[in-house]
Amino acid sequence: MKREIKKFLALSLIVLLVACKNSGNAQAQPVPSSADNGAIPVINYQVINMYPHDSTSFTEGLFLDNGKMYESTGDPDNANASKLLCYDYKTGKILKSVSVPHYFGEGISTVGNRLYQLTWKEHKVFVYDYPSLKKIGEMSWPHEGWGMTTDGKNLIISDGSSKLYYINPKDFSLIKTVNIMGEFGPQLDINELEYVDGFIYANLFQLDGIIKIDPQAGKVIGQLDLSNIRQSNGVSAFGNDVLNGIAYNDNTHTFLVTGKYWTKIFELRLN
Repeated sequence: MKREIKKFLALSLIVLLVACKNSGNAQAQPVPSSADNGAIPVINYQVINMYPHDSTSFTEGLFLDNGKMYESTGDPDNANASKLLCYDYKTGKILKSVSVPHYFGEGISTVGNRLYQLTWKEHKVFVYDYPSLKKIGEMSWPHEGWGMTTDGKNLIISDGSSKLYYINPKDFSLIKTVNIMGEFGPQLDINELEYVDGFIYANLFQLDGIIKIDPQAGKVIGQLDLSNIRQSNGVSAFGNDVLNGIAYNDNTHTFLVTGKYWTKIFELRLN
């Protein structure tokens, strides 16, 4: 009996020593890198230019075409302040301005000779002749209207969720819905959009950052942190108005970004 007790104690001691040794090794293991834990890679950038931006514009939609900037603005305080603008982004000179009374203007995009403008909660889509910006019709949209861009054939729309909707511009019928996954699950709050070389760059609601989406894979594959872009470039910030507006210059392969009531447009070259 004593021999069995000694044998049991010996085995218990061995198990205890092995456990302690393994515990020490576990604590010494390196912390997994971002590549190991699936974190979204950070995209670096350089600010190469700054241009004036109308500080009264509550930016909701933005794109560049033939050297001219087109912008749709919302209207948080005044029921007659929403507008659709065409301007020289290098000087800020307004070339055309269309009032959008009684509606909250949202994302804009073009397909062929038509420009489409979403509204936020009114389920209206305004259709303009492009580039004259003469209003020629209206369509309906069943969801909230947030961001809009195009792949050259279809319109692509966000509604503040993790979904992107591909739409037939002729009748605004739904072609397909793509669910976008982020680092921790469905990527919510997708807002203003810009389609570039098969990828979609998007603002996130109330955040000073941009995500890069692979729509074929349905996931976020990169992110830009623009939280201090104004301060680091000597531009004063006003209130809590955030980044919202992405345009792409096909000629220079650079991005132009601004925000709600921002005084500047920043030209970025991605690294």
